[in-house]
Amino acid sequence: MSEALPVVLPGQTARTMTDHVAGVALGEERSYLWWWMAFLPSLGLLGLGIVATVWLFLNGIQIFGNDWPNVWGFPIFVYVWWIGIASGGTFISAFFFLTRVDWRTSINRIAETMTLFSAACAGIYPILHLGRPWFFYWLIPYPNTMSLWPNFKSPLMWDFIAVLAYIVGSVLFWYLGLLPDLASMRDRTRTRFKQVAYGVAALGFRGSGTEWTHFRAVYGIMAAIMAPMVCSVHSVVGLDFAGGNMPGWHGTDYPPFFVFGAVFSGFAAVLLLIIPLRRFWGLTPYITERHVDVLCKLMLTASLCVAYAYMMEAFSVFYGHDAAEITMFKARIGGFDAGVYWSTIILNCVLPQLFWFRVCRRWVPIVLLVGFGAVVGMWLERYGIVIQVPHKTALPSAWGVYFPTLWDWALFAGTCGLFASGFLLTIRLVPAISMFEMRELITRKLAR
Repeated sequence: MSEALPVVLPGQTARTMTDHVAGVALGEERSYLWWWMAFLPSLGLLGLGIVATVWLFLNGIQIFGNDWPNVWGFPIFVYVWWIGIASGGTFISAFFFLTRVDWRTSINRIAETMTLFSAACAGIYPILHLGRPWFFYWLIPYPNTMSLWPNFKSPLMWDFIAVLAYIVGSVLFWYLGLLPDLASMRDRTRTRFKQVAYGVAALGFRGSGTEWTHFRAVYGIMAAIMAPMVCSVHSVVGLDFAGGNMPGWHGTDYPPFFVFGAVFSGFAAVLLLIIPLRRFWGLTPYITERHVDVLCKLMLTASLCVAYAYMMEAFSVFYGHDAAEITMFKARIGGFDAGVYWSTIILNCVLPQLFWFRVCRRWVPIVLLVGFGAVVGMWLERYGIVIQVPHKTALPSAWGVYFPTLWDWALFAGTCGLFASGFLLTIRLVPAISMFEMRELITRKLAR
């Protein structure tokens, strides 16, 4: 049972933990060869994405494979995928803070950083998909001289407000939780430049009783705001589809369906990040097998919820007796892209069932395989919803097949590079583990 596994390995004290975690960020602990080996390819992918964005500005969205009936194409389904990964990180950091689970303490910073850059990658896509992205501010309802207002029934309007609120909230939540650790870094470093940099970033935090009182109150409020925002943001994304009359989209089950998939992919992404970090930066005493075990169980639970959603989707199609819906669904499971649908079922529903067995939750190669499969499976699932469903509309004359272009793939690779380079740079400059929370946890454990 996971309760038998320690959250912190024996022999660790608040002092040794602080020395190790701060030393990693200050470059005092280990070689960064592996970091450079991951960071430089990430910059290459980011550069490819910048080239694709510049080419998009010069030539318009005709460089993408978007066409009737697939007018959303890669930009929107990849946007849905990225925002889903971001939601899983917020769920771990905010929801489990409110429930006061102790294993959250050493992985919440990693989850929050993942959320930050996943949400940034997601936010890029709707803007670039506008066609004239330099007029993105037209989506904001503000008084203007021409008395023009956005269409409040438009999914673009819903997405803009939801994602903007989510990104702003995620940045504030992440930065607020960093303040005590930034102050610790300011006091530990010996170089003047780093002292000034960390001091400015810490906003003058000195650790007085009044400051801690205000900090804990505000942090708790932010956690209470961000926890339900996970459900609201991805429910809005689900309503983008449910609000339309397209066969296969127009269903009330889409909002919870999207939330299930979001937290599932988010848990998998956190697993894929913490396993190499604990290995290469020597964080095994603080990110233990307990964390891996619990995240595997959460993935299993989310997988069962996703499987239930898939079964209800199939049941609703045939229970409704809508000829267009039945035609669309039969095309998904046996048509041109049938491999996408069945790969989704295997990766999202079948493969995670390995986590019923303790030996699979403890064996790192299996954990990485299932986690990577879940991330790929949710990518395919979003592809199926945004790309496969419109293949067979209610009008046979509008049927068509979607083919992504080189620039679709280039922009997607660029967002992967943005995420990886941003994440690696952040955990290089700030502590990857919340030191002040870990000190409290270790002190409490030692006092028992």
